[in-house]
Amino acid sequence: MSVVKEPVVTWSPDHMIEVTLNEPDDFLKVRETLTRIGVASRKEKKIYQSCHILHKQGRYYLVHFKELFALDGKHANLTSNDVQRRNRIAQLLADWGLVGVVDVVRIQDIAPLNQIKVLSYKDKGDWILETKYNIGAKKKKEEEKKKAQSSGSGCRGSKYKINPKQNHGPRARCKKCPTAKHSWGQCFLSPANPKNKLADWTFMQN
Repeated sequence: MSVVKEPVVTWSPDHMIEVTLNEPDDFLKVRETLTRIGVASRKEKKIYQSCHILHKQGRYYLVHFKELFALDGKHANLTSNDVQRRNRIAQLLADWGLVGVVDVVRIQDIAPLNQIKVLSYKDKGDWILETKYNIGAKKKKEEEKKKAQSSGSGCRGSKYKINPKQNHGPRARCKKCPTAKHSWGQCFLSPANPKNKLADWTFMQN
């Protein structure tokens, strides 16, 4: 028996569903509610979150997690059924008074209600809430990388840790890179650390 593949949607950012909030604090309510709506595995008692609320340049959007992958430039494989489920969820949020849909015409093609699972708040502790995309994870990773670079993690040579009492020598704070927290002996410019290479250390290139 052959499996019928769902048609893949040609997607662009203007296909996202813009929504409005009654109060700025409603963002957290919507975000929490969406963690309890998705595709369920009743055997494992696990629910896979379908949609997220995205705050971008002062505007709010309800997006399927695959749309977020597409925004990151990754292969998304967004299907028409994914879009229909997103539209159904947008309609539910609007019916509950949590959001307003800017263009209701765009959510008229909706999936049947039985294609999604809506978990009550009191039952969420009995289920595993699974997410396929973590909003902010990419930004957090970039911030951690930047913090690591500024702390001198790109430098090698742990035996040359900074000795605050030394003003000169390999264990003195590096004067070539005053904003980095590494010693002269750890710096790639130092002859005391010959294994370091300029191409391996990105701090000075930023």
